[in-house]
Formats: sequence, C-alpha cells, structure tokens
Amino acid sequence: MSATDAKAESREFNFTWAHFEHLRKISMSHTGIQVPDIKQEMFYARLSKRVRALRLNDFDQYIRYLEDNWDSEGTPFINALTTNLTSFFRENHHFNFLKKTVVAAAQQKKQRSIKIWSAGCSTGEEPYSIAMTMTEACSGTGVEWELTATDLDTDVLARAQRGVYALDRIEGIDQDKKKRFFMKGTGPRAGYVRVKEELRNKIQFRQLNLIKPIDMGDRYDVIFCRNVVIYFDRDTKVKLVEQFVRHLQPKAYLIMGHSESLHGISNAFEGLGNTIYQLN
Repeated sequence: MSATDAKAESREFNFTWAHFEHLRKISMSHTGIQVPDIKQEMFYARLSKRVRALRLNDFDQYIRYLEDNWDSEGTPFINALTTNLTSFFRENHHFNFLKKTVVAAAQQKKQRSIKIWSAGCSTGEEPYSIAMTMTEACSGTGVEWELTATDLDTDVLARAQRGVYALDRIEGIDQDKKKRFFMKGTGPRAGYVRVKEELRNKIQFRQLNLIKPIDMGDRYDVIFCRNVVIYFDRDTKVKLVEQFVRHLQPKAYLIMGHSESLHGISNAFEGLGNTIYQLN
C-alpha cells in the first residue's frame, strides 16, 4: 500500500481527486487563487472541519450544500482555505521607504495628508507596521495620514481589528515601539499584547475581494499588495493591477512582495527596486 493510499484509508471522510478538483474550481472562481495539486491534503484537512461542523456525512453532501447555500457557506469556505502568513515589519525596507521617501516628499510638497491602502492585510501585522511607521515619521511634520486595510478572509480581519497577538510575535520590534504602541496582558491575558486603541482607531478595516470590481472611493498615495498576486494567474494579475492604477494618485507607489513582479503584467509603472513601483 502506498503512503497516499494509507493516508486516504485513515481519513474520516472519503475525499477523492474529483472532490478536490470540484472544490478548487469553486475556490478559483471566487478568489482567483490558483491551487496546485499538492494542496489536496490541505483542502481535506481544512474542509473536513466544515463537513463535521455542518453534521454532513461526506464531501458529496458538502459540495451540494456549498453550491445550494453559497450566501451562508461561501465565507466559511473561503476563510478555511485562505492562507495567512505574515509578521510585523516584514521586508523592513518597505517601511523605511515610507519614512524616508513618501513622508519626506509630502513635507517637501507641503502635502497635507497621505492615503495608504494595505490590500491583503491578513491578521493585521502589515497595517499596524505601516501605522507605527507613519505615526513616528509624521510626528511634528504637519502631515496627516489615513490607512485602509482590506482582506477577503473575514476571520483574519476580525483578528486584525482586535489587535491581540502572542508576546513572541513582537519580539523583533524595538523597545520604544513596544512601549509606545502595545499593552502587555496580565492575569488570563498574560503572554499576549494588544495594540493600543489610539493606533487601532487610525485604521479602517473592511472586507474586500480583489478579483471583483473594486470601488474604494479614494485615490491612494501608496498601495501595499504584498505576497497576494503570487497566487493569481496572469489574467487575474493584469486585471487587479489595472484596478490599482485607477485607485492611485499620479506618481503614487505600488509595493509588492519580494517574490512578485510587474514584468509582463503592466507597463504603467517604473520599477524603483525592492519591488517598489511608481506610477508613470
């Protein structure tokens, strides 16, 4: 018996390749995320919890339930499958760019405010890192800032809004920032910190599907979209970047993840290095 067969035999529910194919097509149509073959076991592990929670007998029933009840089950389905890996001040050069280039340029131009969008904000580490950077960089400059943070996954958005993290998540943050922006938990909350209310209240969190038509109602000076488009096919990337262009101010910036690129996707930007792009 192969390892794959042994694993299949040990499963609580039968989960065939046909089940996987069907479910990843549903996932792709609603999220734009390409799911490779190696994710079959991940699909089973995460979605079997939904089968169990709904008291269904098997994945055939779950697929029928999902298709018949998308309004109620679509969000739990997507939340179960989206992967959220992030950390505070990840790719720190991007936050240095905010401080040394974006805020400095705003001062020089006597710009009153800077609008930033964190697209794919996950559990909040990115927008809070932006907020800490902007609070410090704009202090005493007369420059205000606004930050909108969006994600498809409502579960991680709720966690981001709460701003509660295990103590070890902020180990890499310098002591001054820890004291200024975090409260350490006591008693039953020992081992956790919470982002202070003054910072939490500066961020507008909202649910957003990036592969659907987007109307944010604003044009931004900076859009962070890091480690998101890597999961999309080329056509989806092209459409998303076109939407970003419509939501950027002239000469504004799009910041992407270290393994992402606009090469072959858009000619609307000039690359500045470190996956920072400026609108032409």
